Amino acid sequence: MQPTRAILFKLASVLIFVAMSSFVKAVSENVPPGEAVFFRSVFALPVILIWLVATGHFPDGLRTQNPMGHVWRGVFGVAAMTCFFTGLGLLPLPEVAAIGFATPIFVVIFAAMFLGETIRVVRMAAVAVGLVGVLIMMWPRLSVFSELSADQTAALGAIIVLVGSAVAALAQVFVRSMVHTESTSSIVFWFTITSTVLSLCTLPFGWVVPTARESAFLIGTGILGGFGQIFLTSAYRFGHAGLVAPFDYSSMLWALLIGYIFFAEIPTLPMLAGAALVIAAGVFIIWRERQLGLQRGKAKPTTTPQG
Repeated sequence: MQPTRAILFKLASVLIFVAMSSFVKAVSENVPPGEAVFFRSVFALPVILIWLVATGHFPDGLRTQNPMGHVWRGVFGVAAMTCFFTGLGLLPLPEVAAIGFATPIFVVIFAAMFLGETIRVVRMAAVAVGLVGVLIMMWPRLSVFSELSADQTAALGAIIVLVGSAVAALAQVFVRSMVHTESTSSIVFWFTITSTVLSLCTLPFGWVVPTARESAFLIGTGILGGFGQIFLTSAYRFGHAGLVAPFDYSSMLWALLIGYIFFAEIPTLPMLAGAALVIAAGVFIIWRERQLGLQRGKAKPTTTPQG
């Protein structure tokens, strides 16, 4: 374990992913989300392949015992990415980031539903607080259904991003079940392959020929996505999840800064208040997961090496 190195890798990955999102937002007015997902996937592939070769995980690290698991992980992952990329075209960057923080809350719910994990009172309370935070963030957008607002585009964007958060949580639950048989390198590689193939299914829905500027942003999206994935994987290699996961929330600072400087986006008070509740709930859930993991580790019987 190298905690300082792990934290630096995590912070770098967070910044890279926010920068990637800003690239997607920069072209969202003309480029369909499915096309952006394709560029994000296909141009990440060379970066990931070079990394796998350099770390000695190619080709042995690509073997899989659960090919259909990778397919389903890809389906949910692509669906989530498409939702987030759609939301980037409809909402301010910080708001997309803030609603996306609901993913760990949905992970707890879905892990109980599909993996049989027990949710005790403490984590149930954290989930409830997080959901209240989501409601506070989304309430001004959902007022479109009253007579007081006509901003239907923003309301639709908020709903799409929230759906993306839930679908991303399903993808993470699949990964949780896959790590028992699949290596990290195989999960990263096959997701890139499946997301490239699946994103091509959106071709009939109106892809465009990007301009030179848009092409540069789209290619940059893929390259940044590849490096972000490498930095993220490295972070978890040098430090445990309970240490590095809370630094996900530093993305809010970068989203606020980039949104203000490049897109003239000013956050609203409900968004900040709701985001604060969601972040607090998420950090608590991560801390609680860490404590439960330590307790399970202590409960396991120890064996004395023979000979």
